[in-house]
Amino acid sequence: MSNPAKPTAGRHAPAISLALAVGTGLVAIAGGLRAPDFAPIAAASPQIKLHLGAAIATFLIGAVLLLGPKGTLPHRTLGWTWAASMATTAVSSLFIRELNPGNFSFVHAISGWVIIALPAALYAARHHDVRAHRRTMTGMYVGGMFLAGGLAFLPGRILWAVFFA
Repeated sequence: MSNPAKPTAGRHAPAISLALAVGTGLVAIAGGLRAPDFAPIAAASPQIKLHLGAAIATFLIGAVLLLGPKGTLPHRTLGWTWAASMATTAVSSLFIRELNPGNFSFVHAISGWVIIALPAALYAARHHDVRAHRRTMTGMYVGGMFLAGGLAFLPGRILWAVFFA
């Protein structure tokens, strides 16, 4: 009986990472290279600081998880750490309402999705449903980190002020 090739969850991650790095570089060049100004972060509310710290941790740990071997003890340990940081990122965003003063915005829909999908992905992993776990976790990483994270770099947002203003 032949062993079909196992699909890897992160097989497109290097290409996506390279595309994002090139895109970020092009934006930086177009806007003129300058050192980041971290004053907007220092002046931000505690909720924004918590959210940003958790998002950065989630982004970095997620990259390691996508590119590394799966099913190992380090993957499981980092996976639980990633889940905690992703949950912190999603929940902390519910207390940030500057984009639509006093109300939720479209970005909060992504947080709601993560709050529901994260336990489902953990359940799938615990029950050895690798396909559902991989699909849900990868979707949360891409949707949360690149879609919602990318929106944080739009003009008028704090990260735009840090890197481009």
